[in-house]
Amino acid sequence: MVPHLTTALTGPLLDLERRILDHDTTVERWLRTQWLEHTPPFYSSVDLRNAGFKLAPVDTNLFPGGFNNLNPAFLPLCVQAAMSAIEKICPEARNLLLVPENHTRNQFYLMNVARLASILHHAGLNVRIGSLLPEITQPTTLDLPDGQKLTLEPLKRVGTEGRRLGLEDFDPCAVLLNNDLSGGVPQLLQNINEQFLIPPLWAGWHVRRKSVHFAAYQDVAISFAGELGIDPWLINPEFEVCGKVNFHERAGEECLAANIDTLLYRMRAKYKEYNIAADPFVIVKADAGTYGMGIMTVKDANEVRGLNRKQRNKMAVIKEGMPVTEVIIQEGVPTYEQVDDGTAEPVVYMIDRYVVGGFYRVNTGRAINENLNAPGMRFEPLAFETGCSLPNAQLGPDAPPNRFYAYGVVARLAMLAAALELERAAPQT
Repeated sequence: MVPHLTTALTGPLLDLERRILDHDTTVERWLRTQWLEHTPPFYSSVDLRNAGFKLAPVDTNLFPGGFNNLNPAFLPLCVQAAMSAIEKICPEARNLLLVPENHTRNQFYLMNVARLASILHHAGLNVRIGSLLPEITQPTTLDLPDGQKLTLEPLKRVGTEGRRLGLEDFDPCAVLLNNDLSGGVPQLLQNINEQFLIPPLWAGWHVRRKSVHFAAYQDVAISFAGELGIDPWLINPEFEVCGKVNFHERAGEECLAANIDTLLYRMRAKYKEYNIAADPFVIVKADAGTYGMGIMTVKDANEVRGLNRKQRNKMAVIKEGMPVTEVIIQEGVPTYEQVDDGTAEPVVYMIDRYVVGGFYRVNTGRAINENLNAPGMRFEPLAFETGCSLPNAQLGPDAPPNRFYAYGVVARLAMLAAALELERAAPQT
């Protein structure tokens, strides 16, 4: 028997969740028709926030790095979904090359790589792991905390005139990136035209922008809300953008403040419409990048005027020391969920168009209006009582199968937005 977590909600239950449950056939049919027109990303993960009055995605990752946090009971779902994804891309594939991040000292991330390799192996693929690290010059086996071993091998160009990416005596059909390319596209990964590179290079953070994703998500939310007859605001975090910011030089402060004022004004109107007593807030974060860096919570535009040196340093750079020049100001969605007295938010994982599991990000040191992807966080697997595609109409929205079904629906909307985002960003040929 798979245990489930108890989710404590202090806000009112969502009418939205009840509507999703009452119209689950409409929901699934609508999503199915969307996948006839759009190709889902190979894999993705979505951070959600449940405010009691609103359920919305706040981030979508196209290079998910937490497969080790998924409940092992649902690994068969992962394998089946991976089979579906591979069949669409390279049906006769035997060999797959997995290219991870350069986090050789991050044991949790390496366990994610091992779990991902295991899923792909069980999907019928010979999987080997190619490292971009210059110090990996020969096969190097690492011991992981859970008893597994992981072998990294040096990447090289293979085939005629070196037009393919592979390893010594290994020429794969497809290359799966688990590296988000925050620092740009390494030379080894450029000009690969004879293999399937998944996700495509333009999914990397060197070009991807959160504001572009959430613009696509807004289109999806409006369309979906029209189908269900709901206000799209209930599932859509609104946002503004500032494209010329330099925190070290205090450049762009007025642009930032003006956009915060604009967004807070709209939020107050919505809070009044729905009789929400809480104070609205926004999240200011780098428009590119991940790992919880370059993020701050703001309740008043004056808070971004005259930031002190520590605050400016925190916002000025993100992963791999990349400078922040563009920021997204996103509607803050508080989380009223708790796990073991810690503030929690669900993270839903998908392969192809299927939800394959998830976990709660829990942080006892953070408040309901703060970023939880910060020191002190831990992960609790989401253990569904049933598959998240099987809601129980006899139970209320707060019952785990139904709550997780609603989470799965909104996560899939974000995945659909990612599909649109990638289509729009694809180079014109």
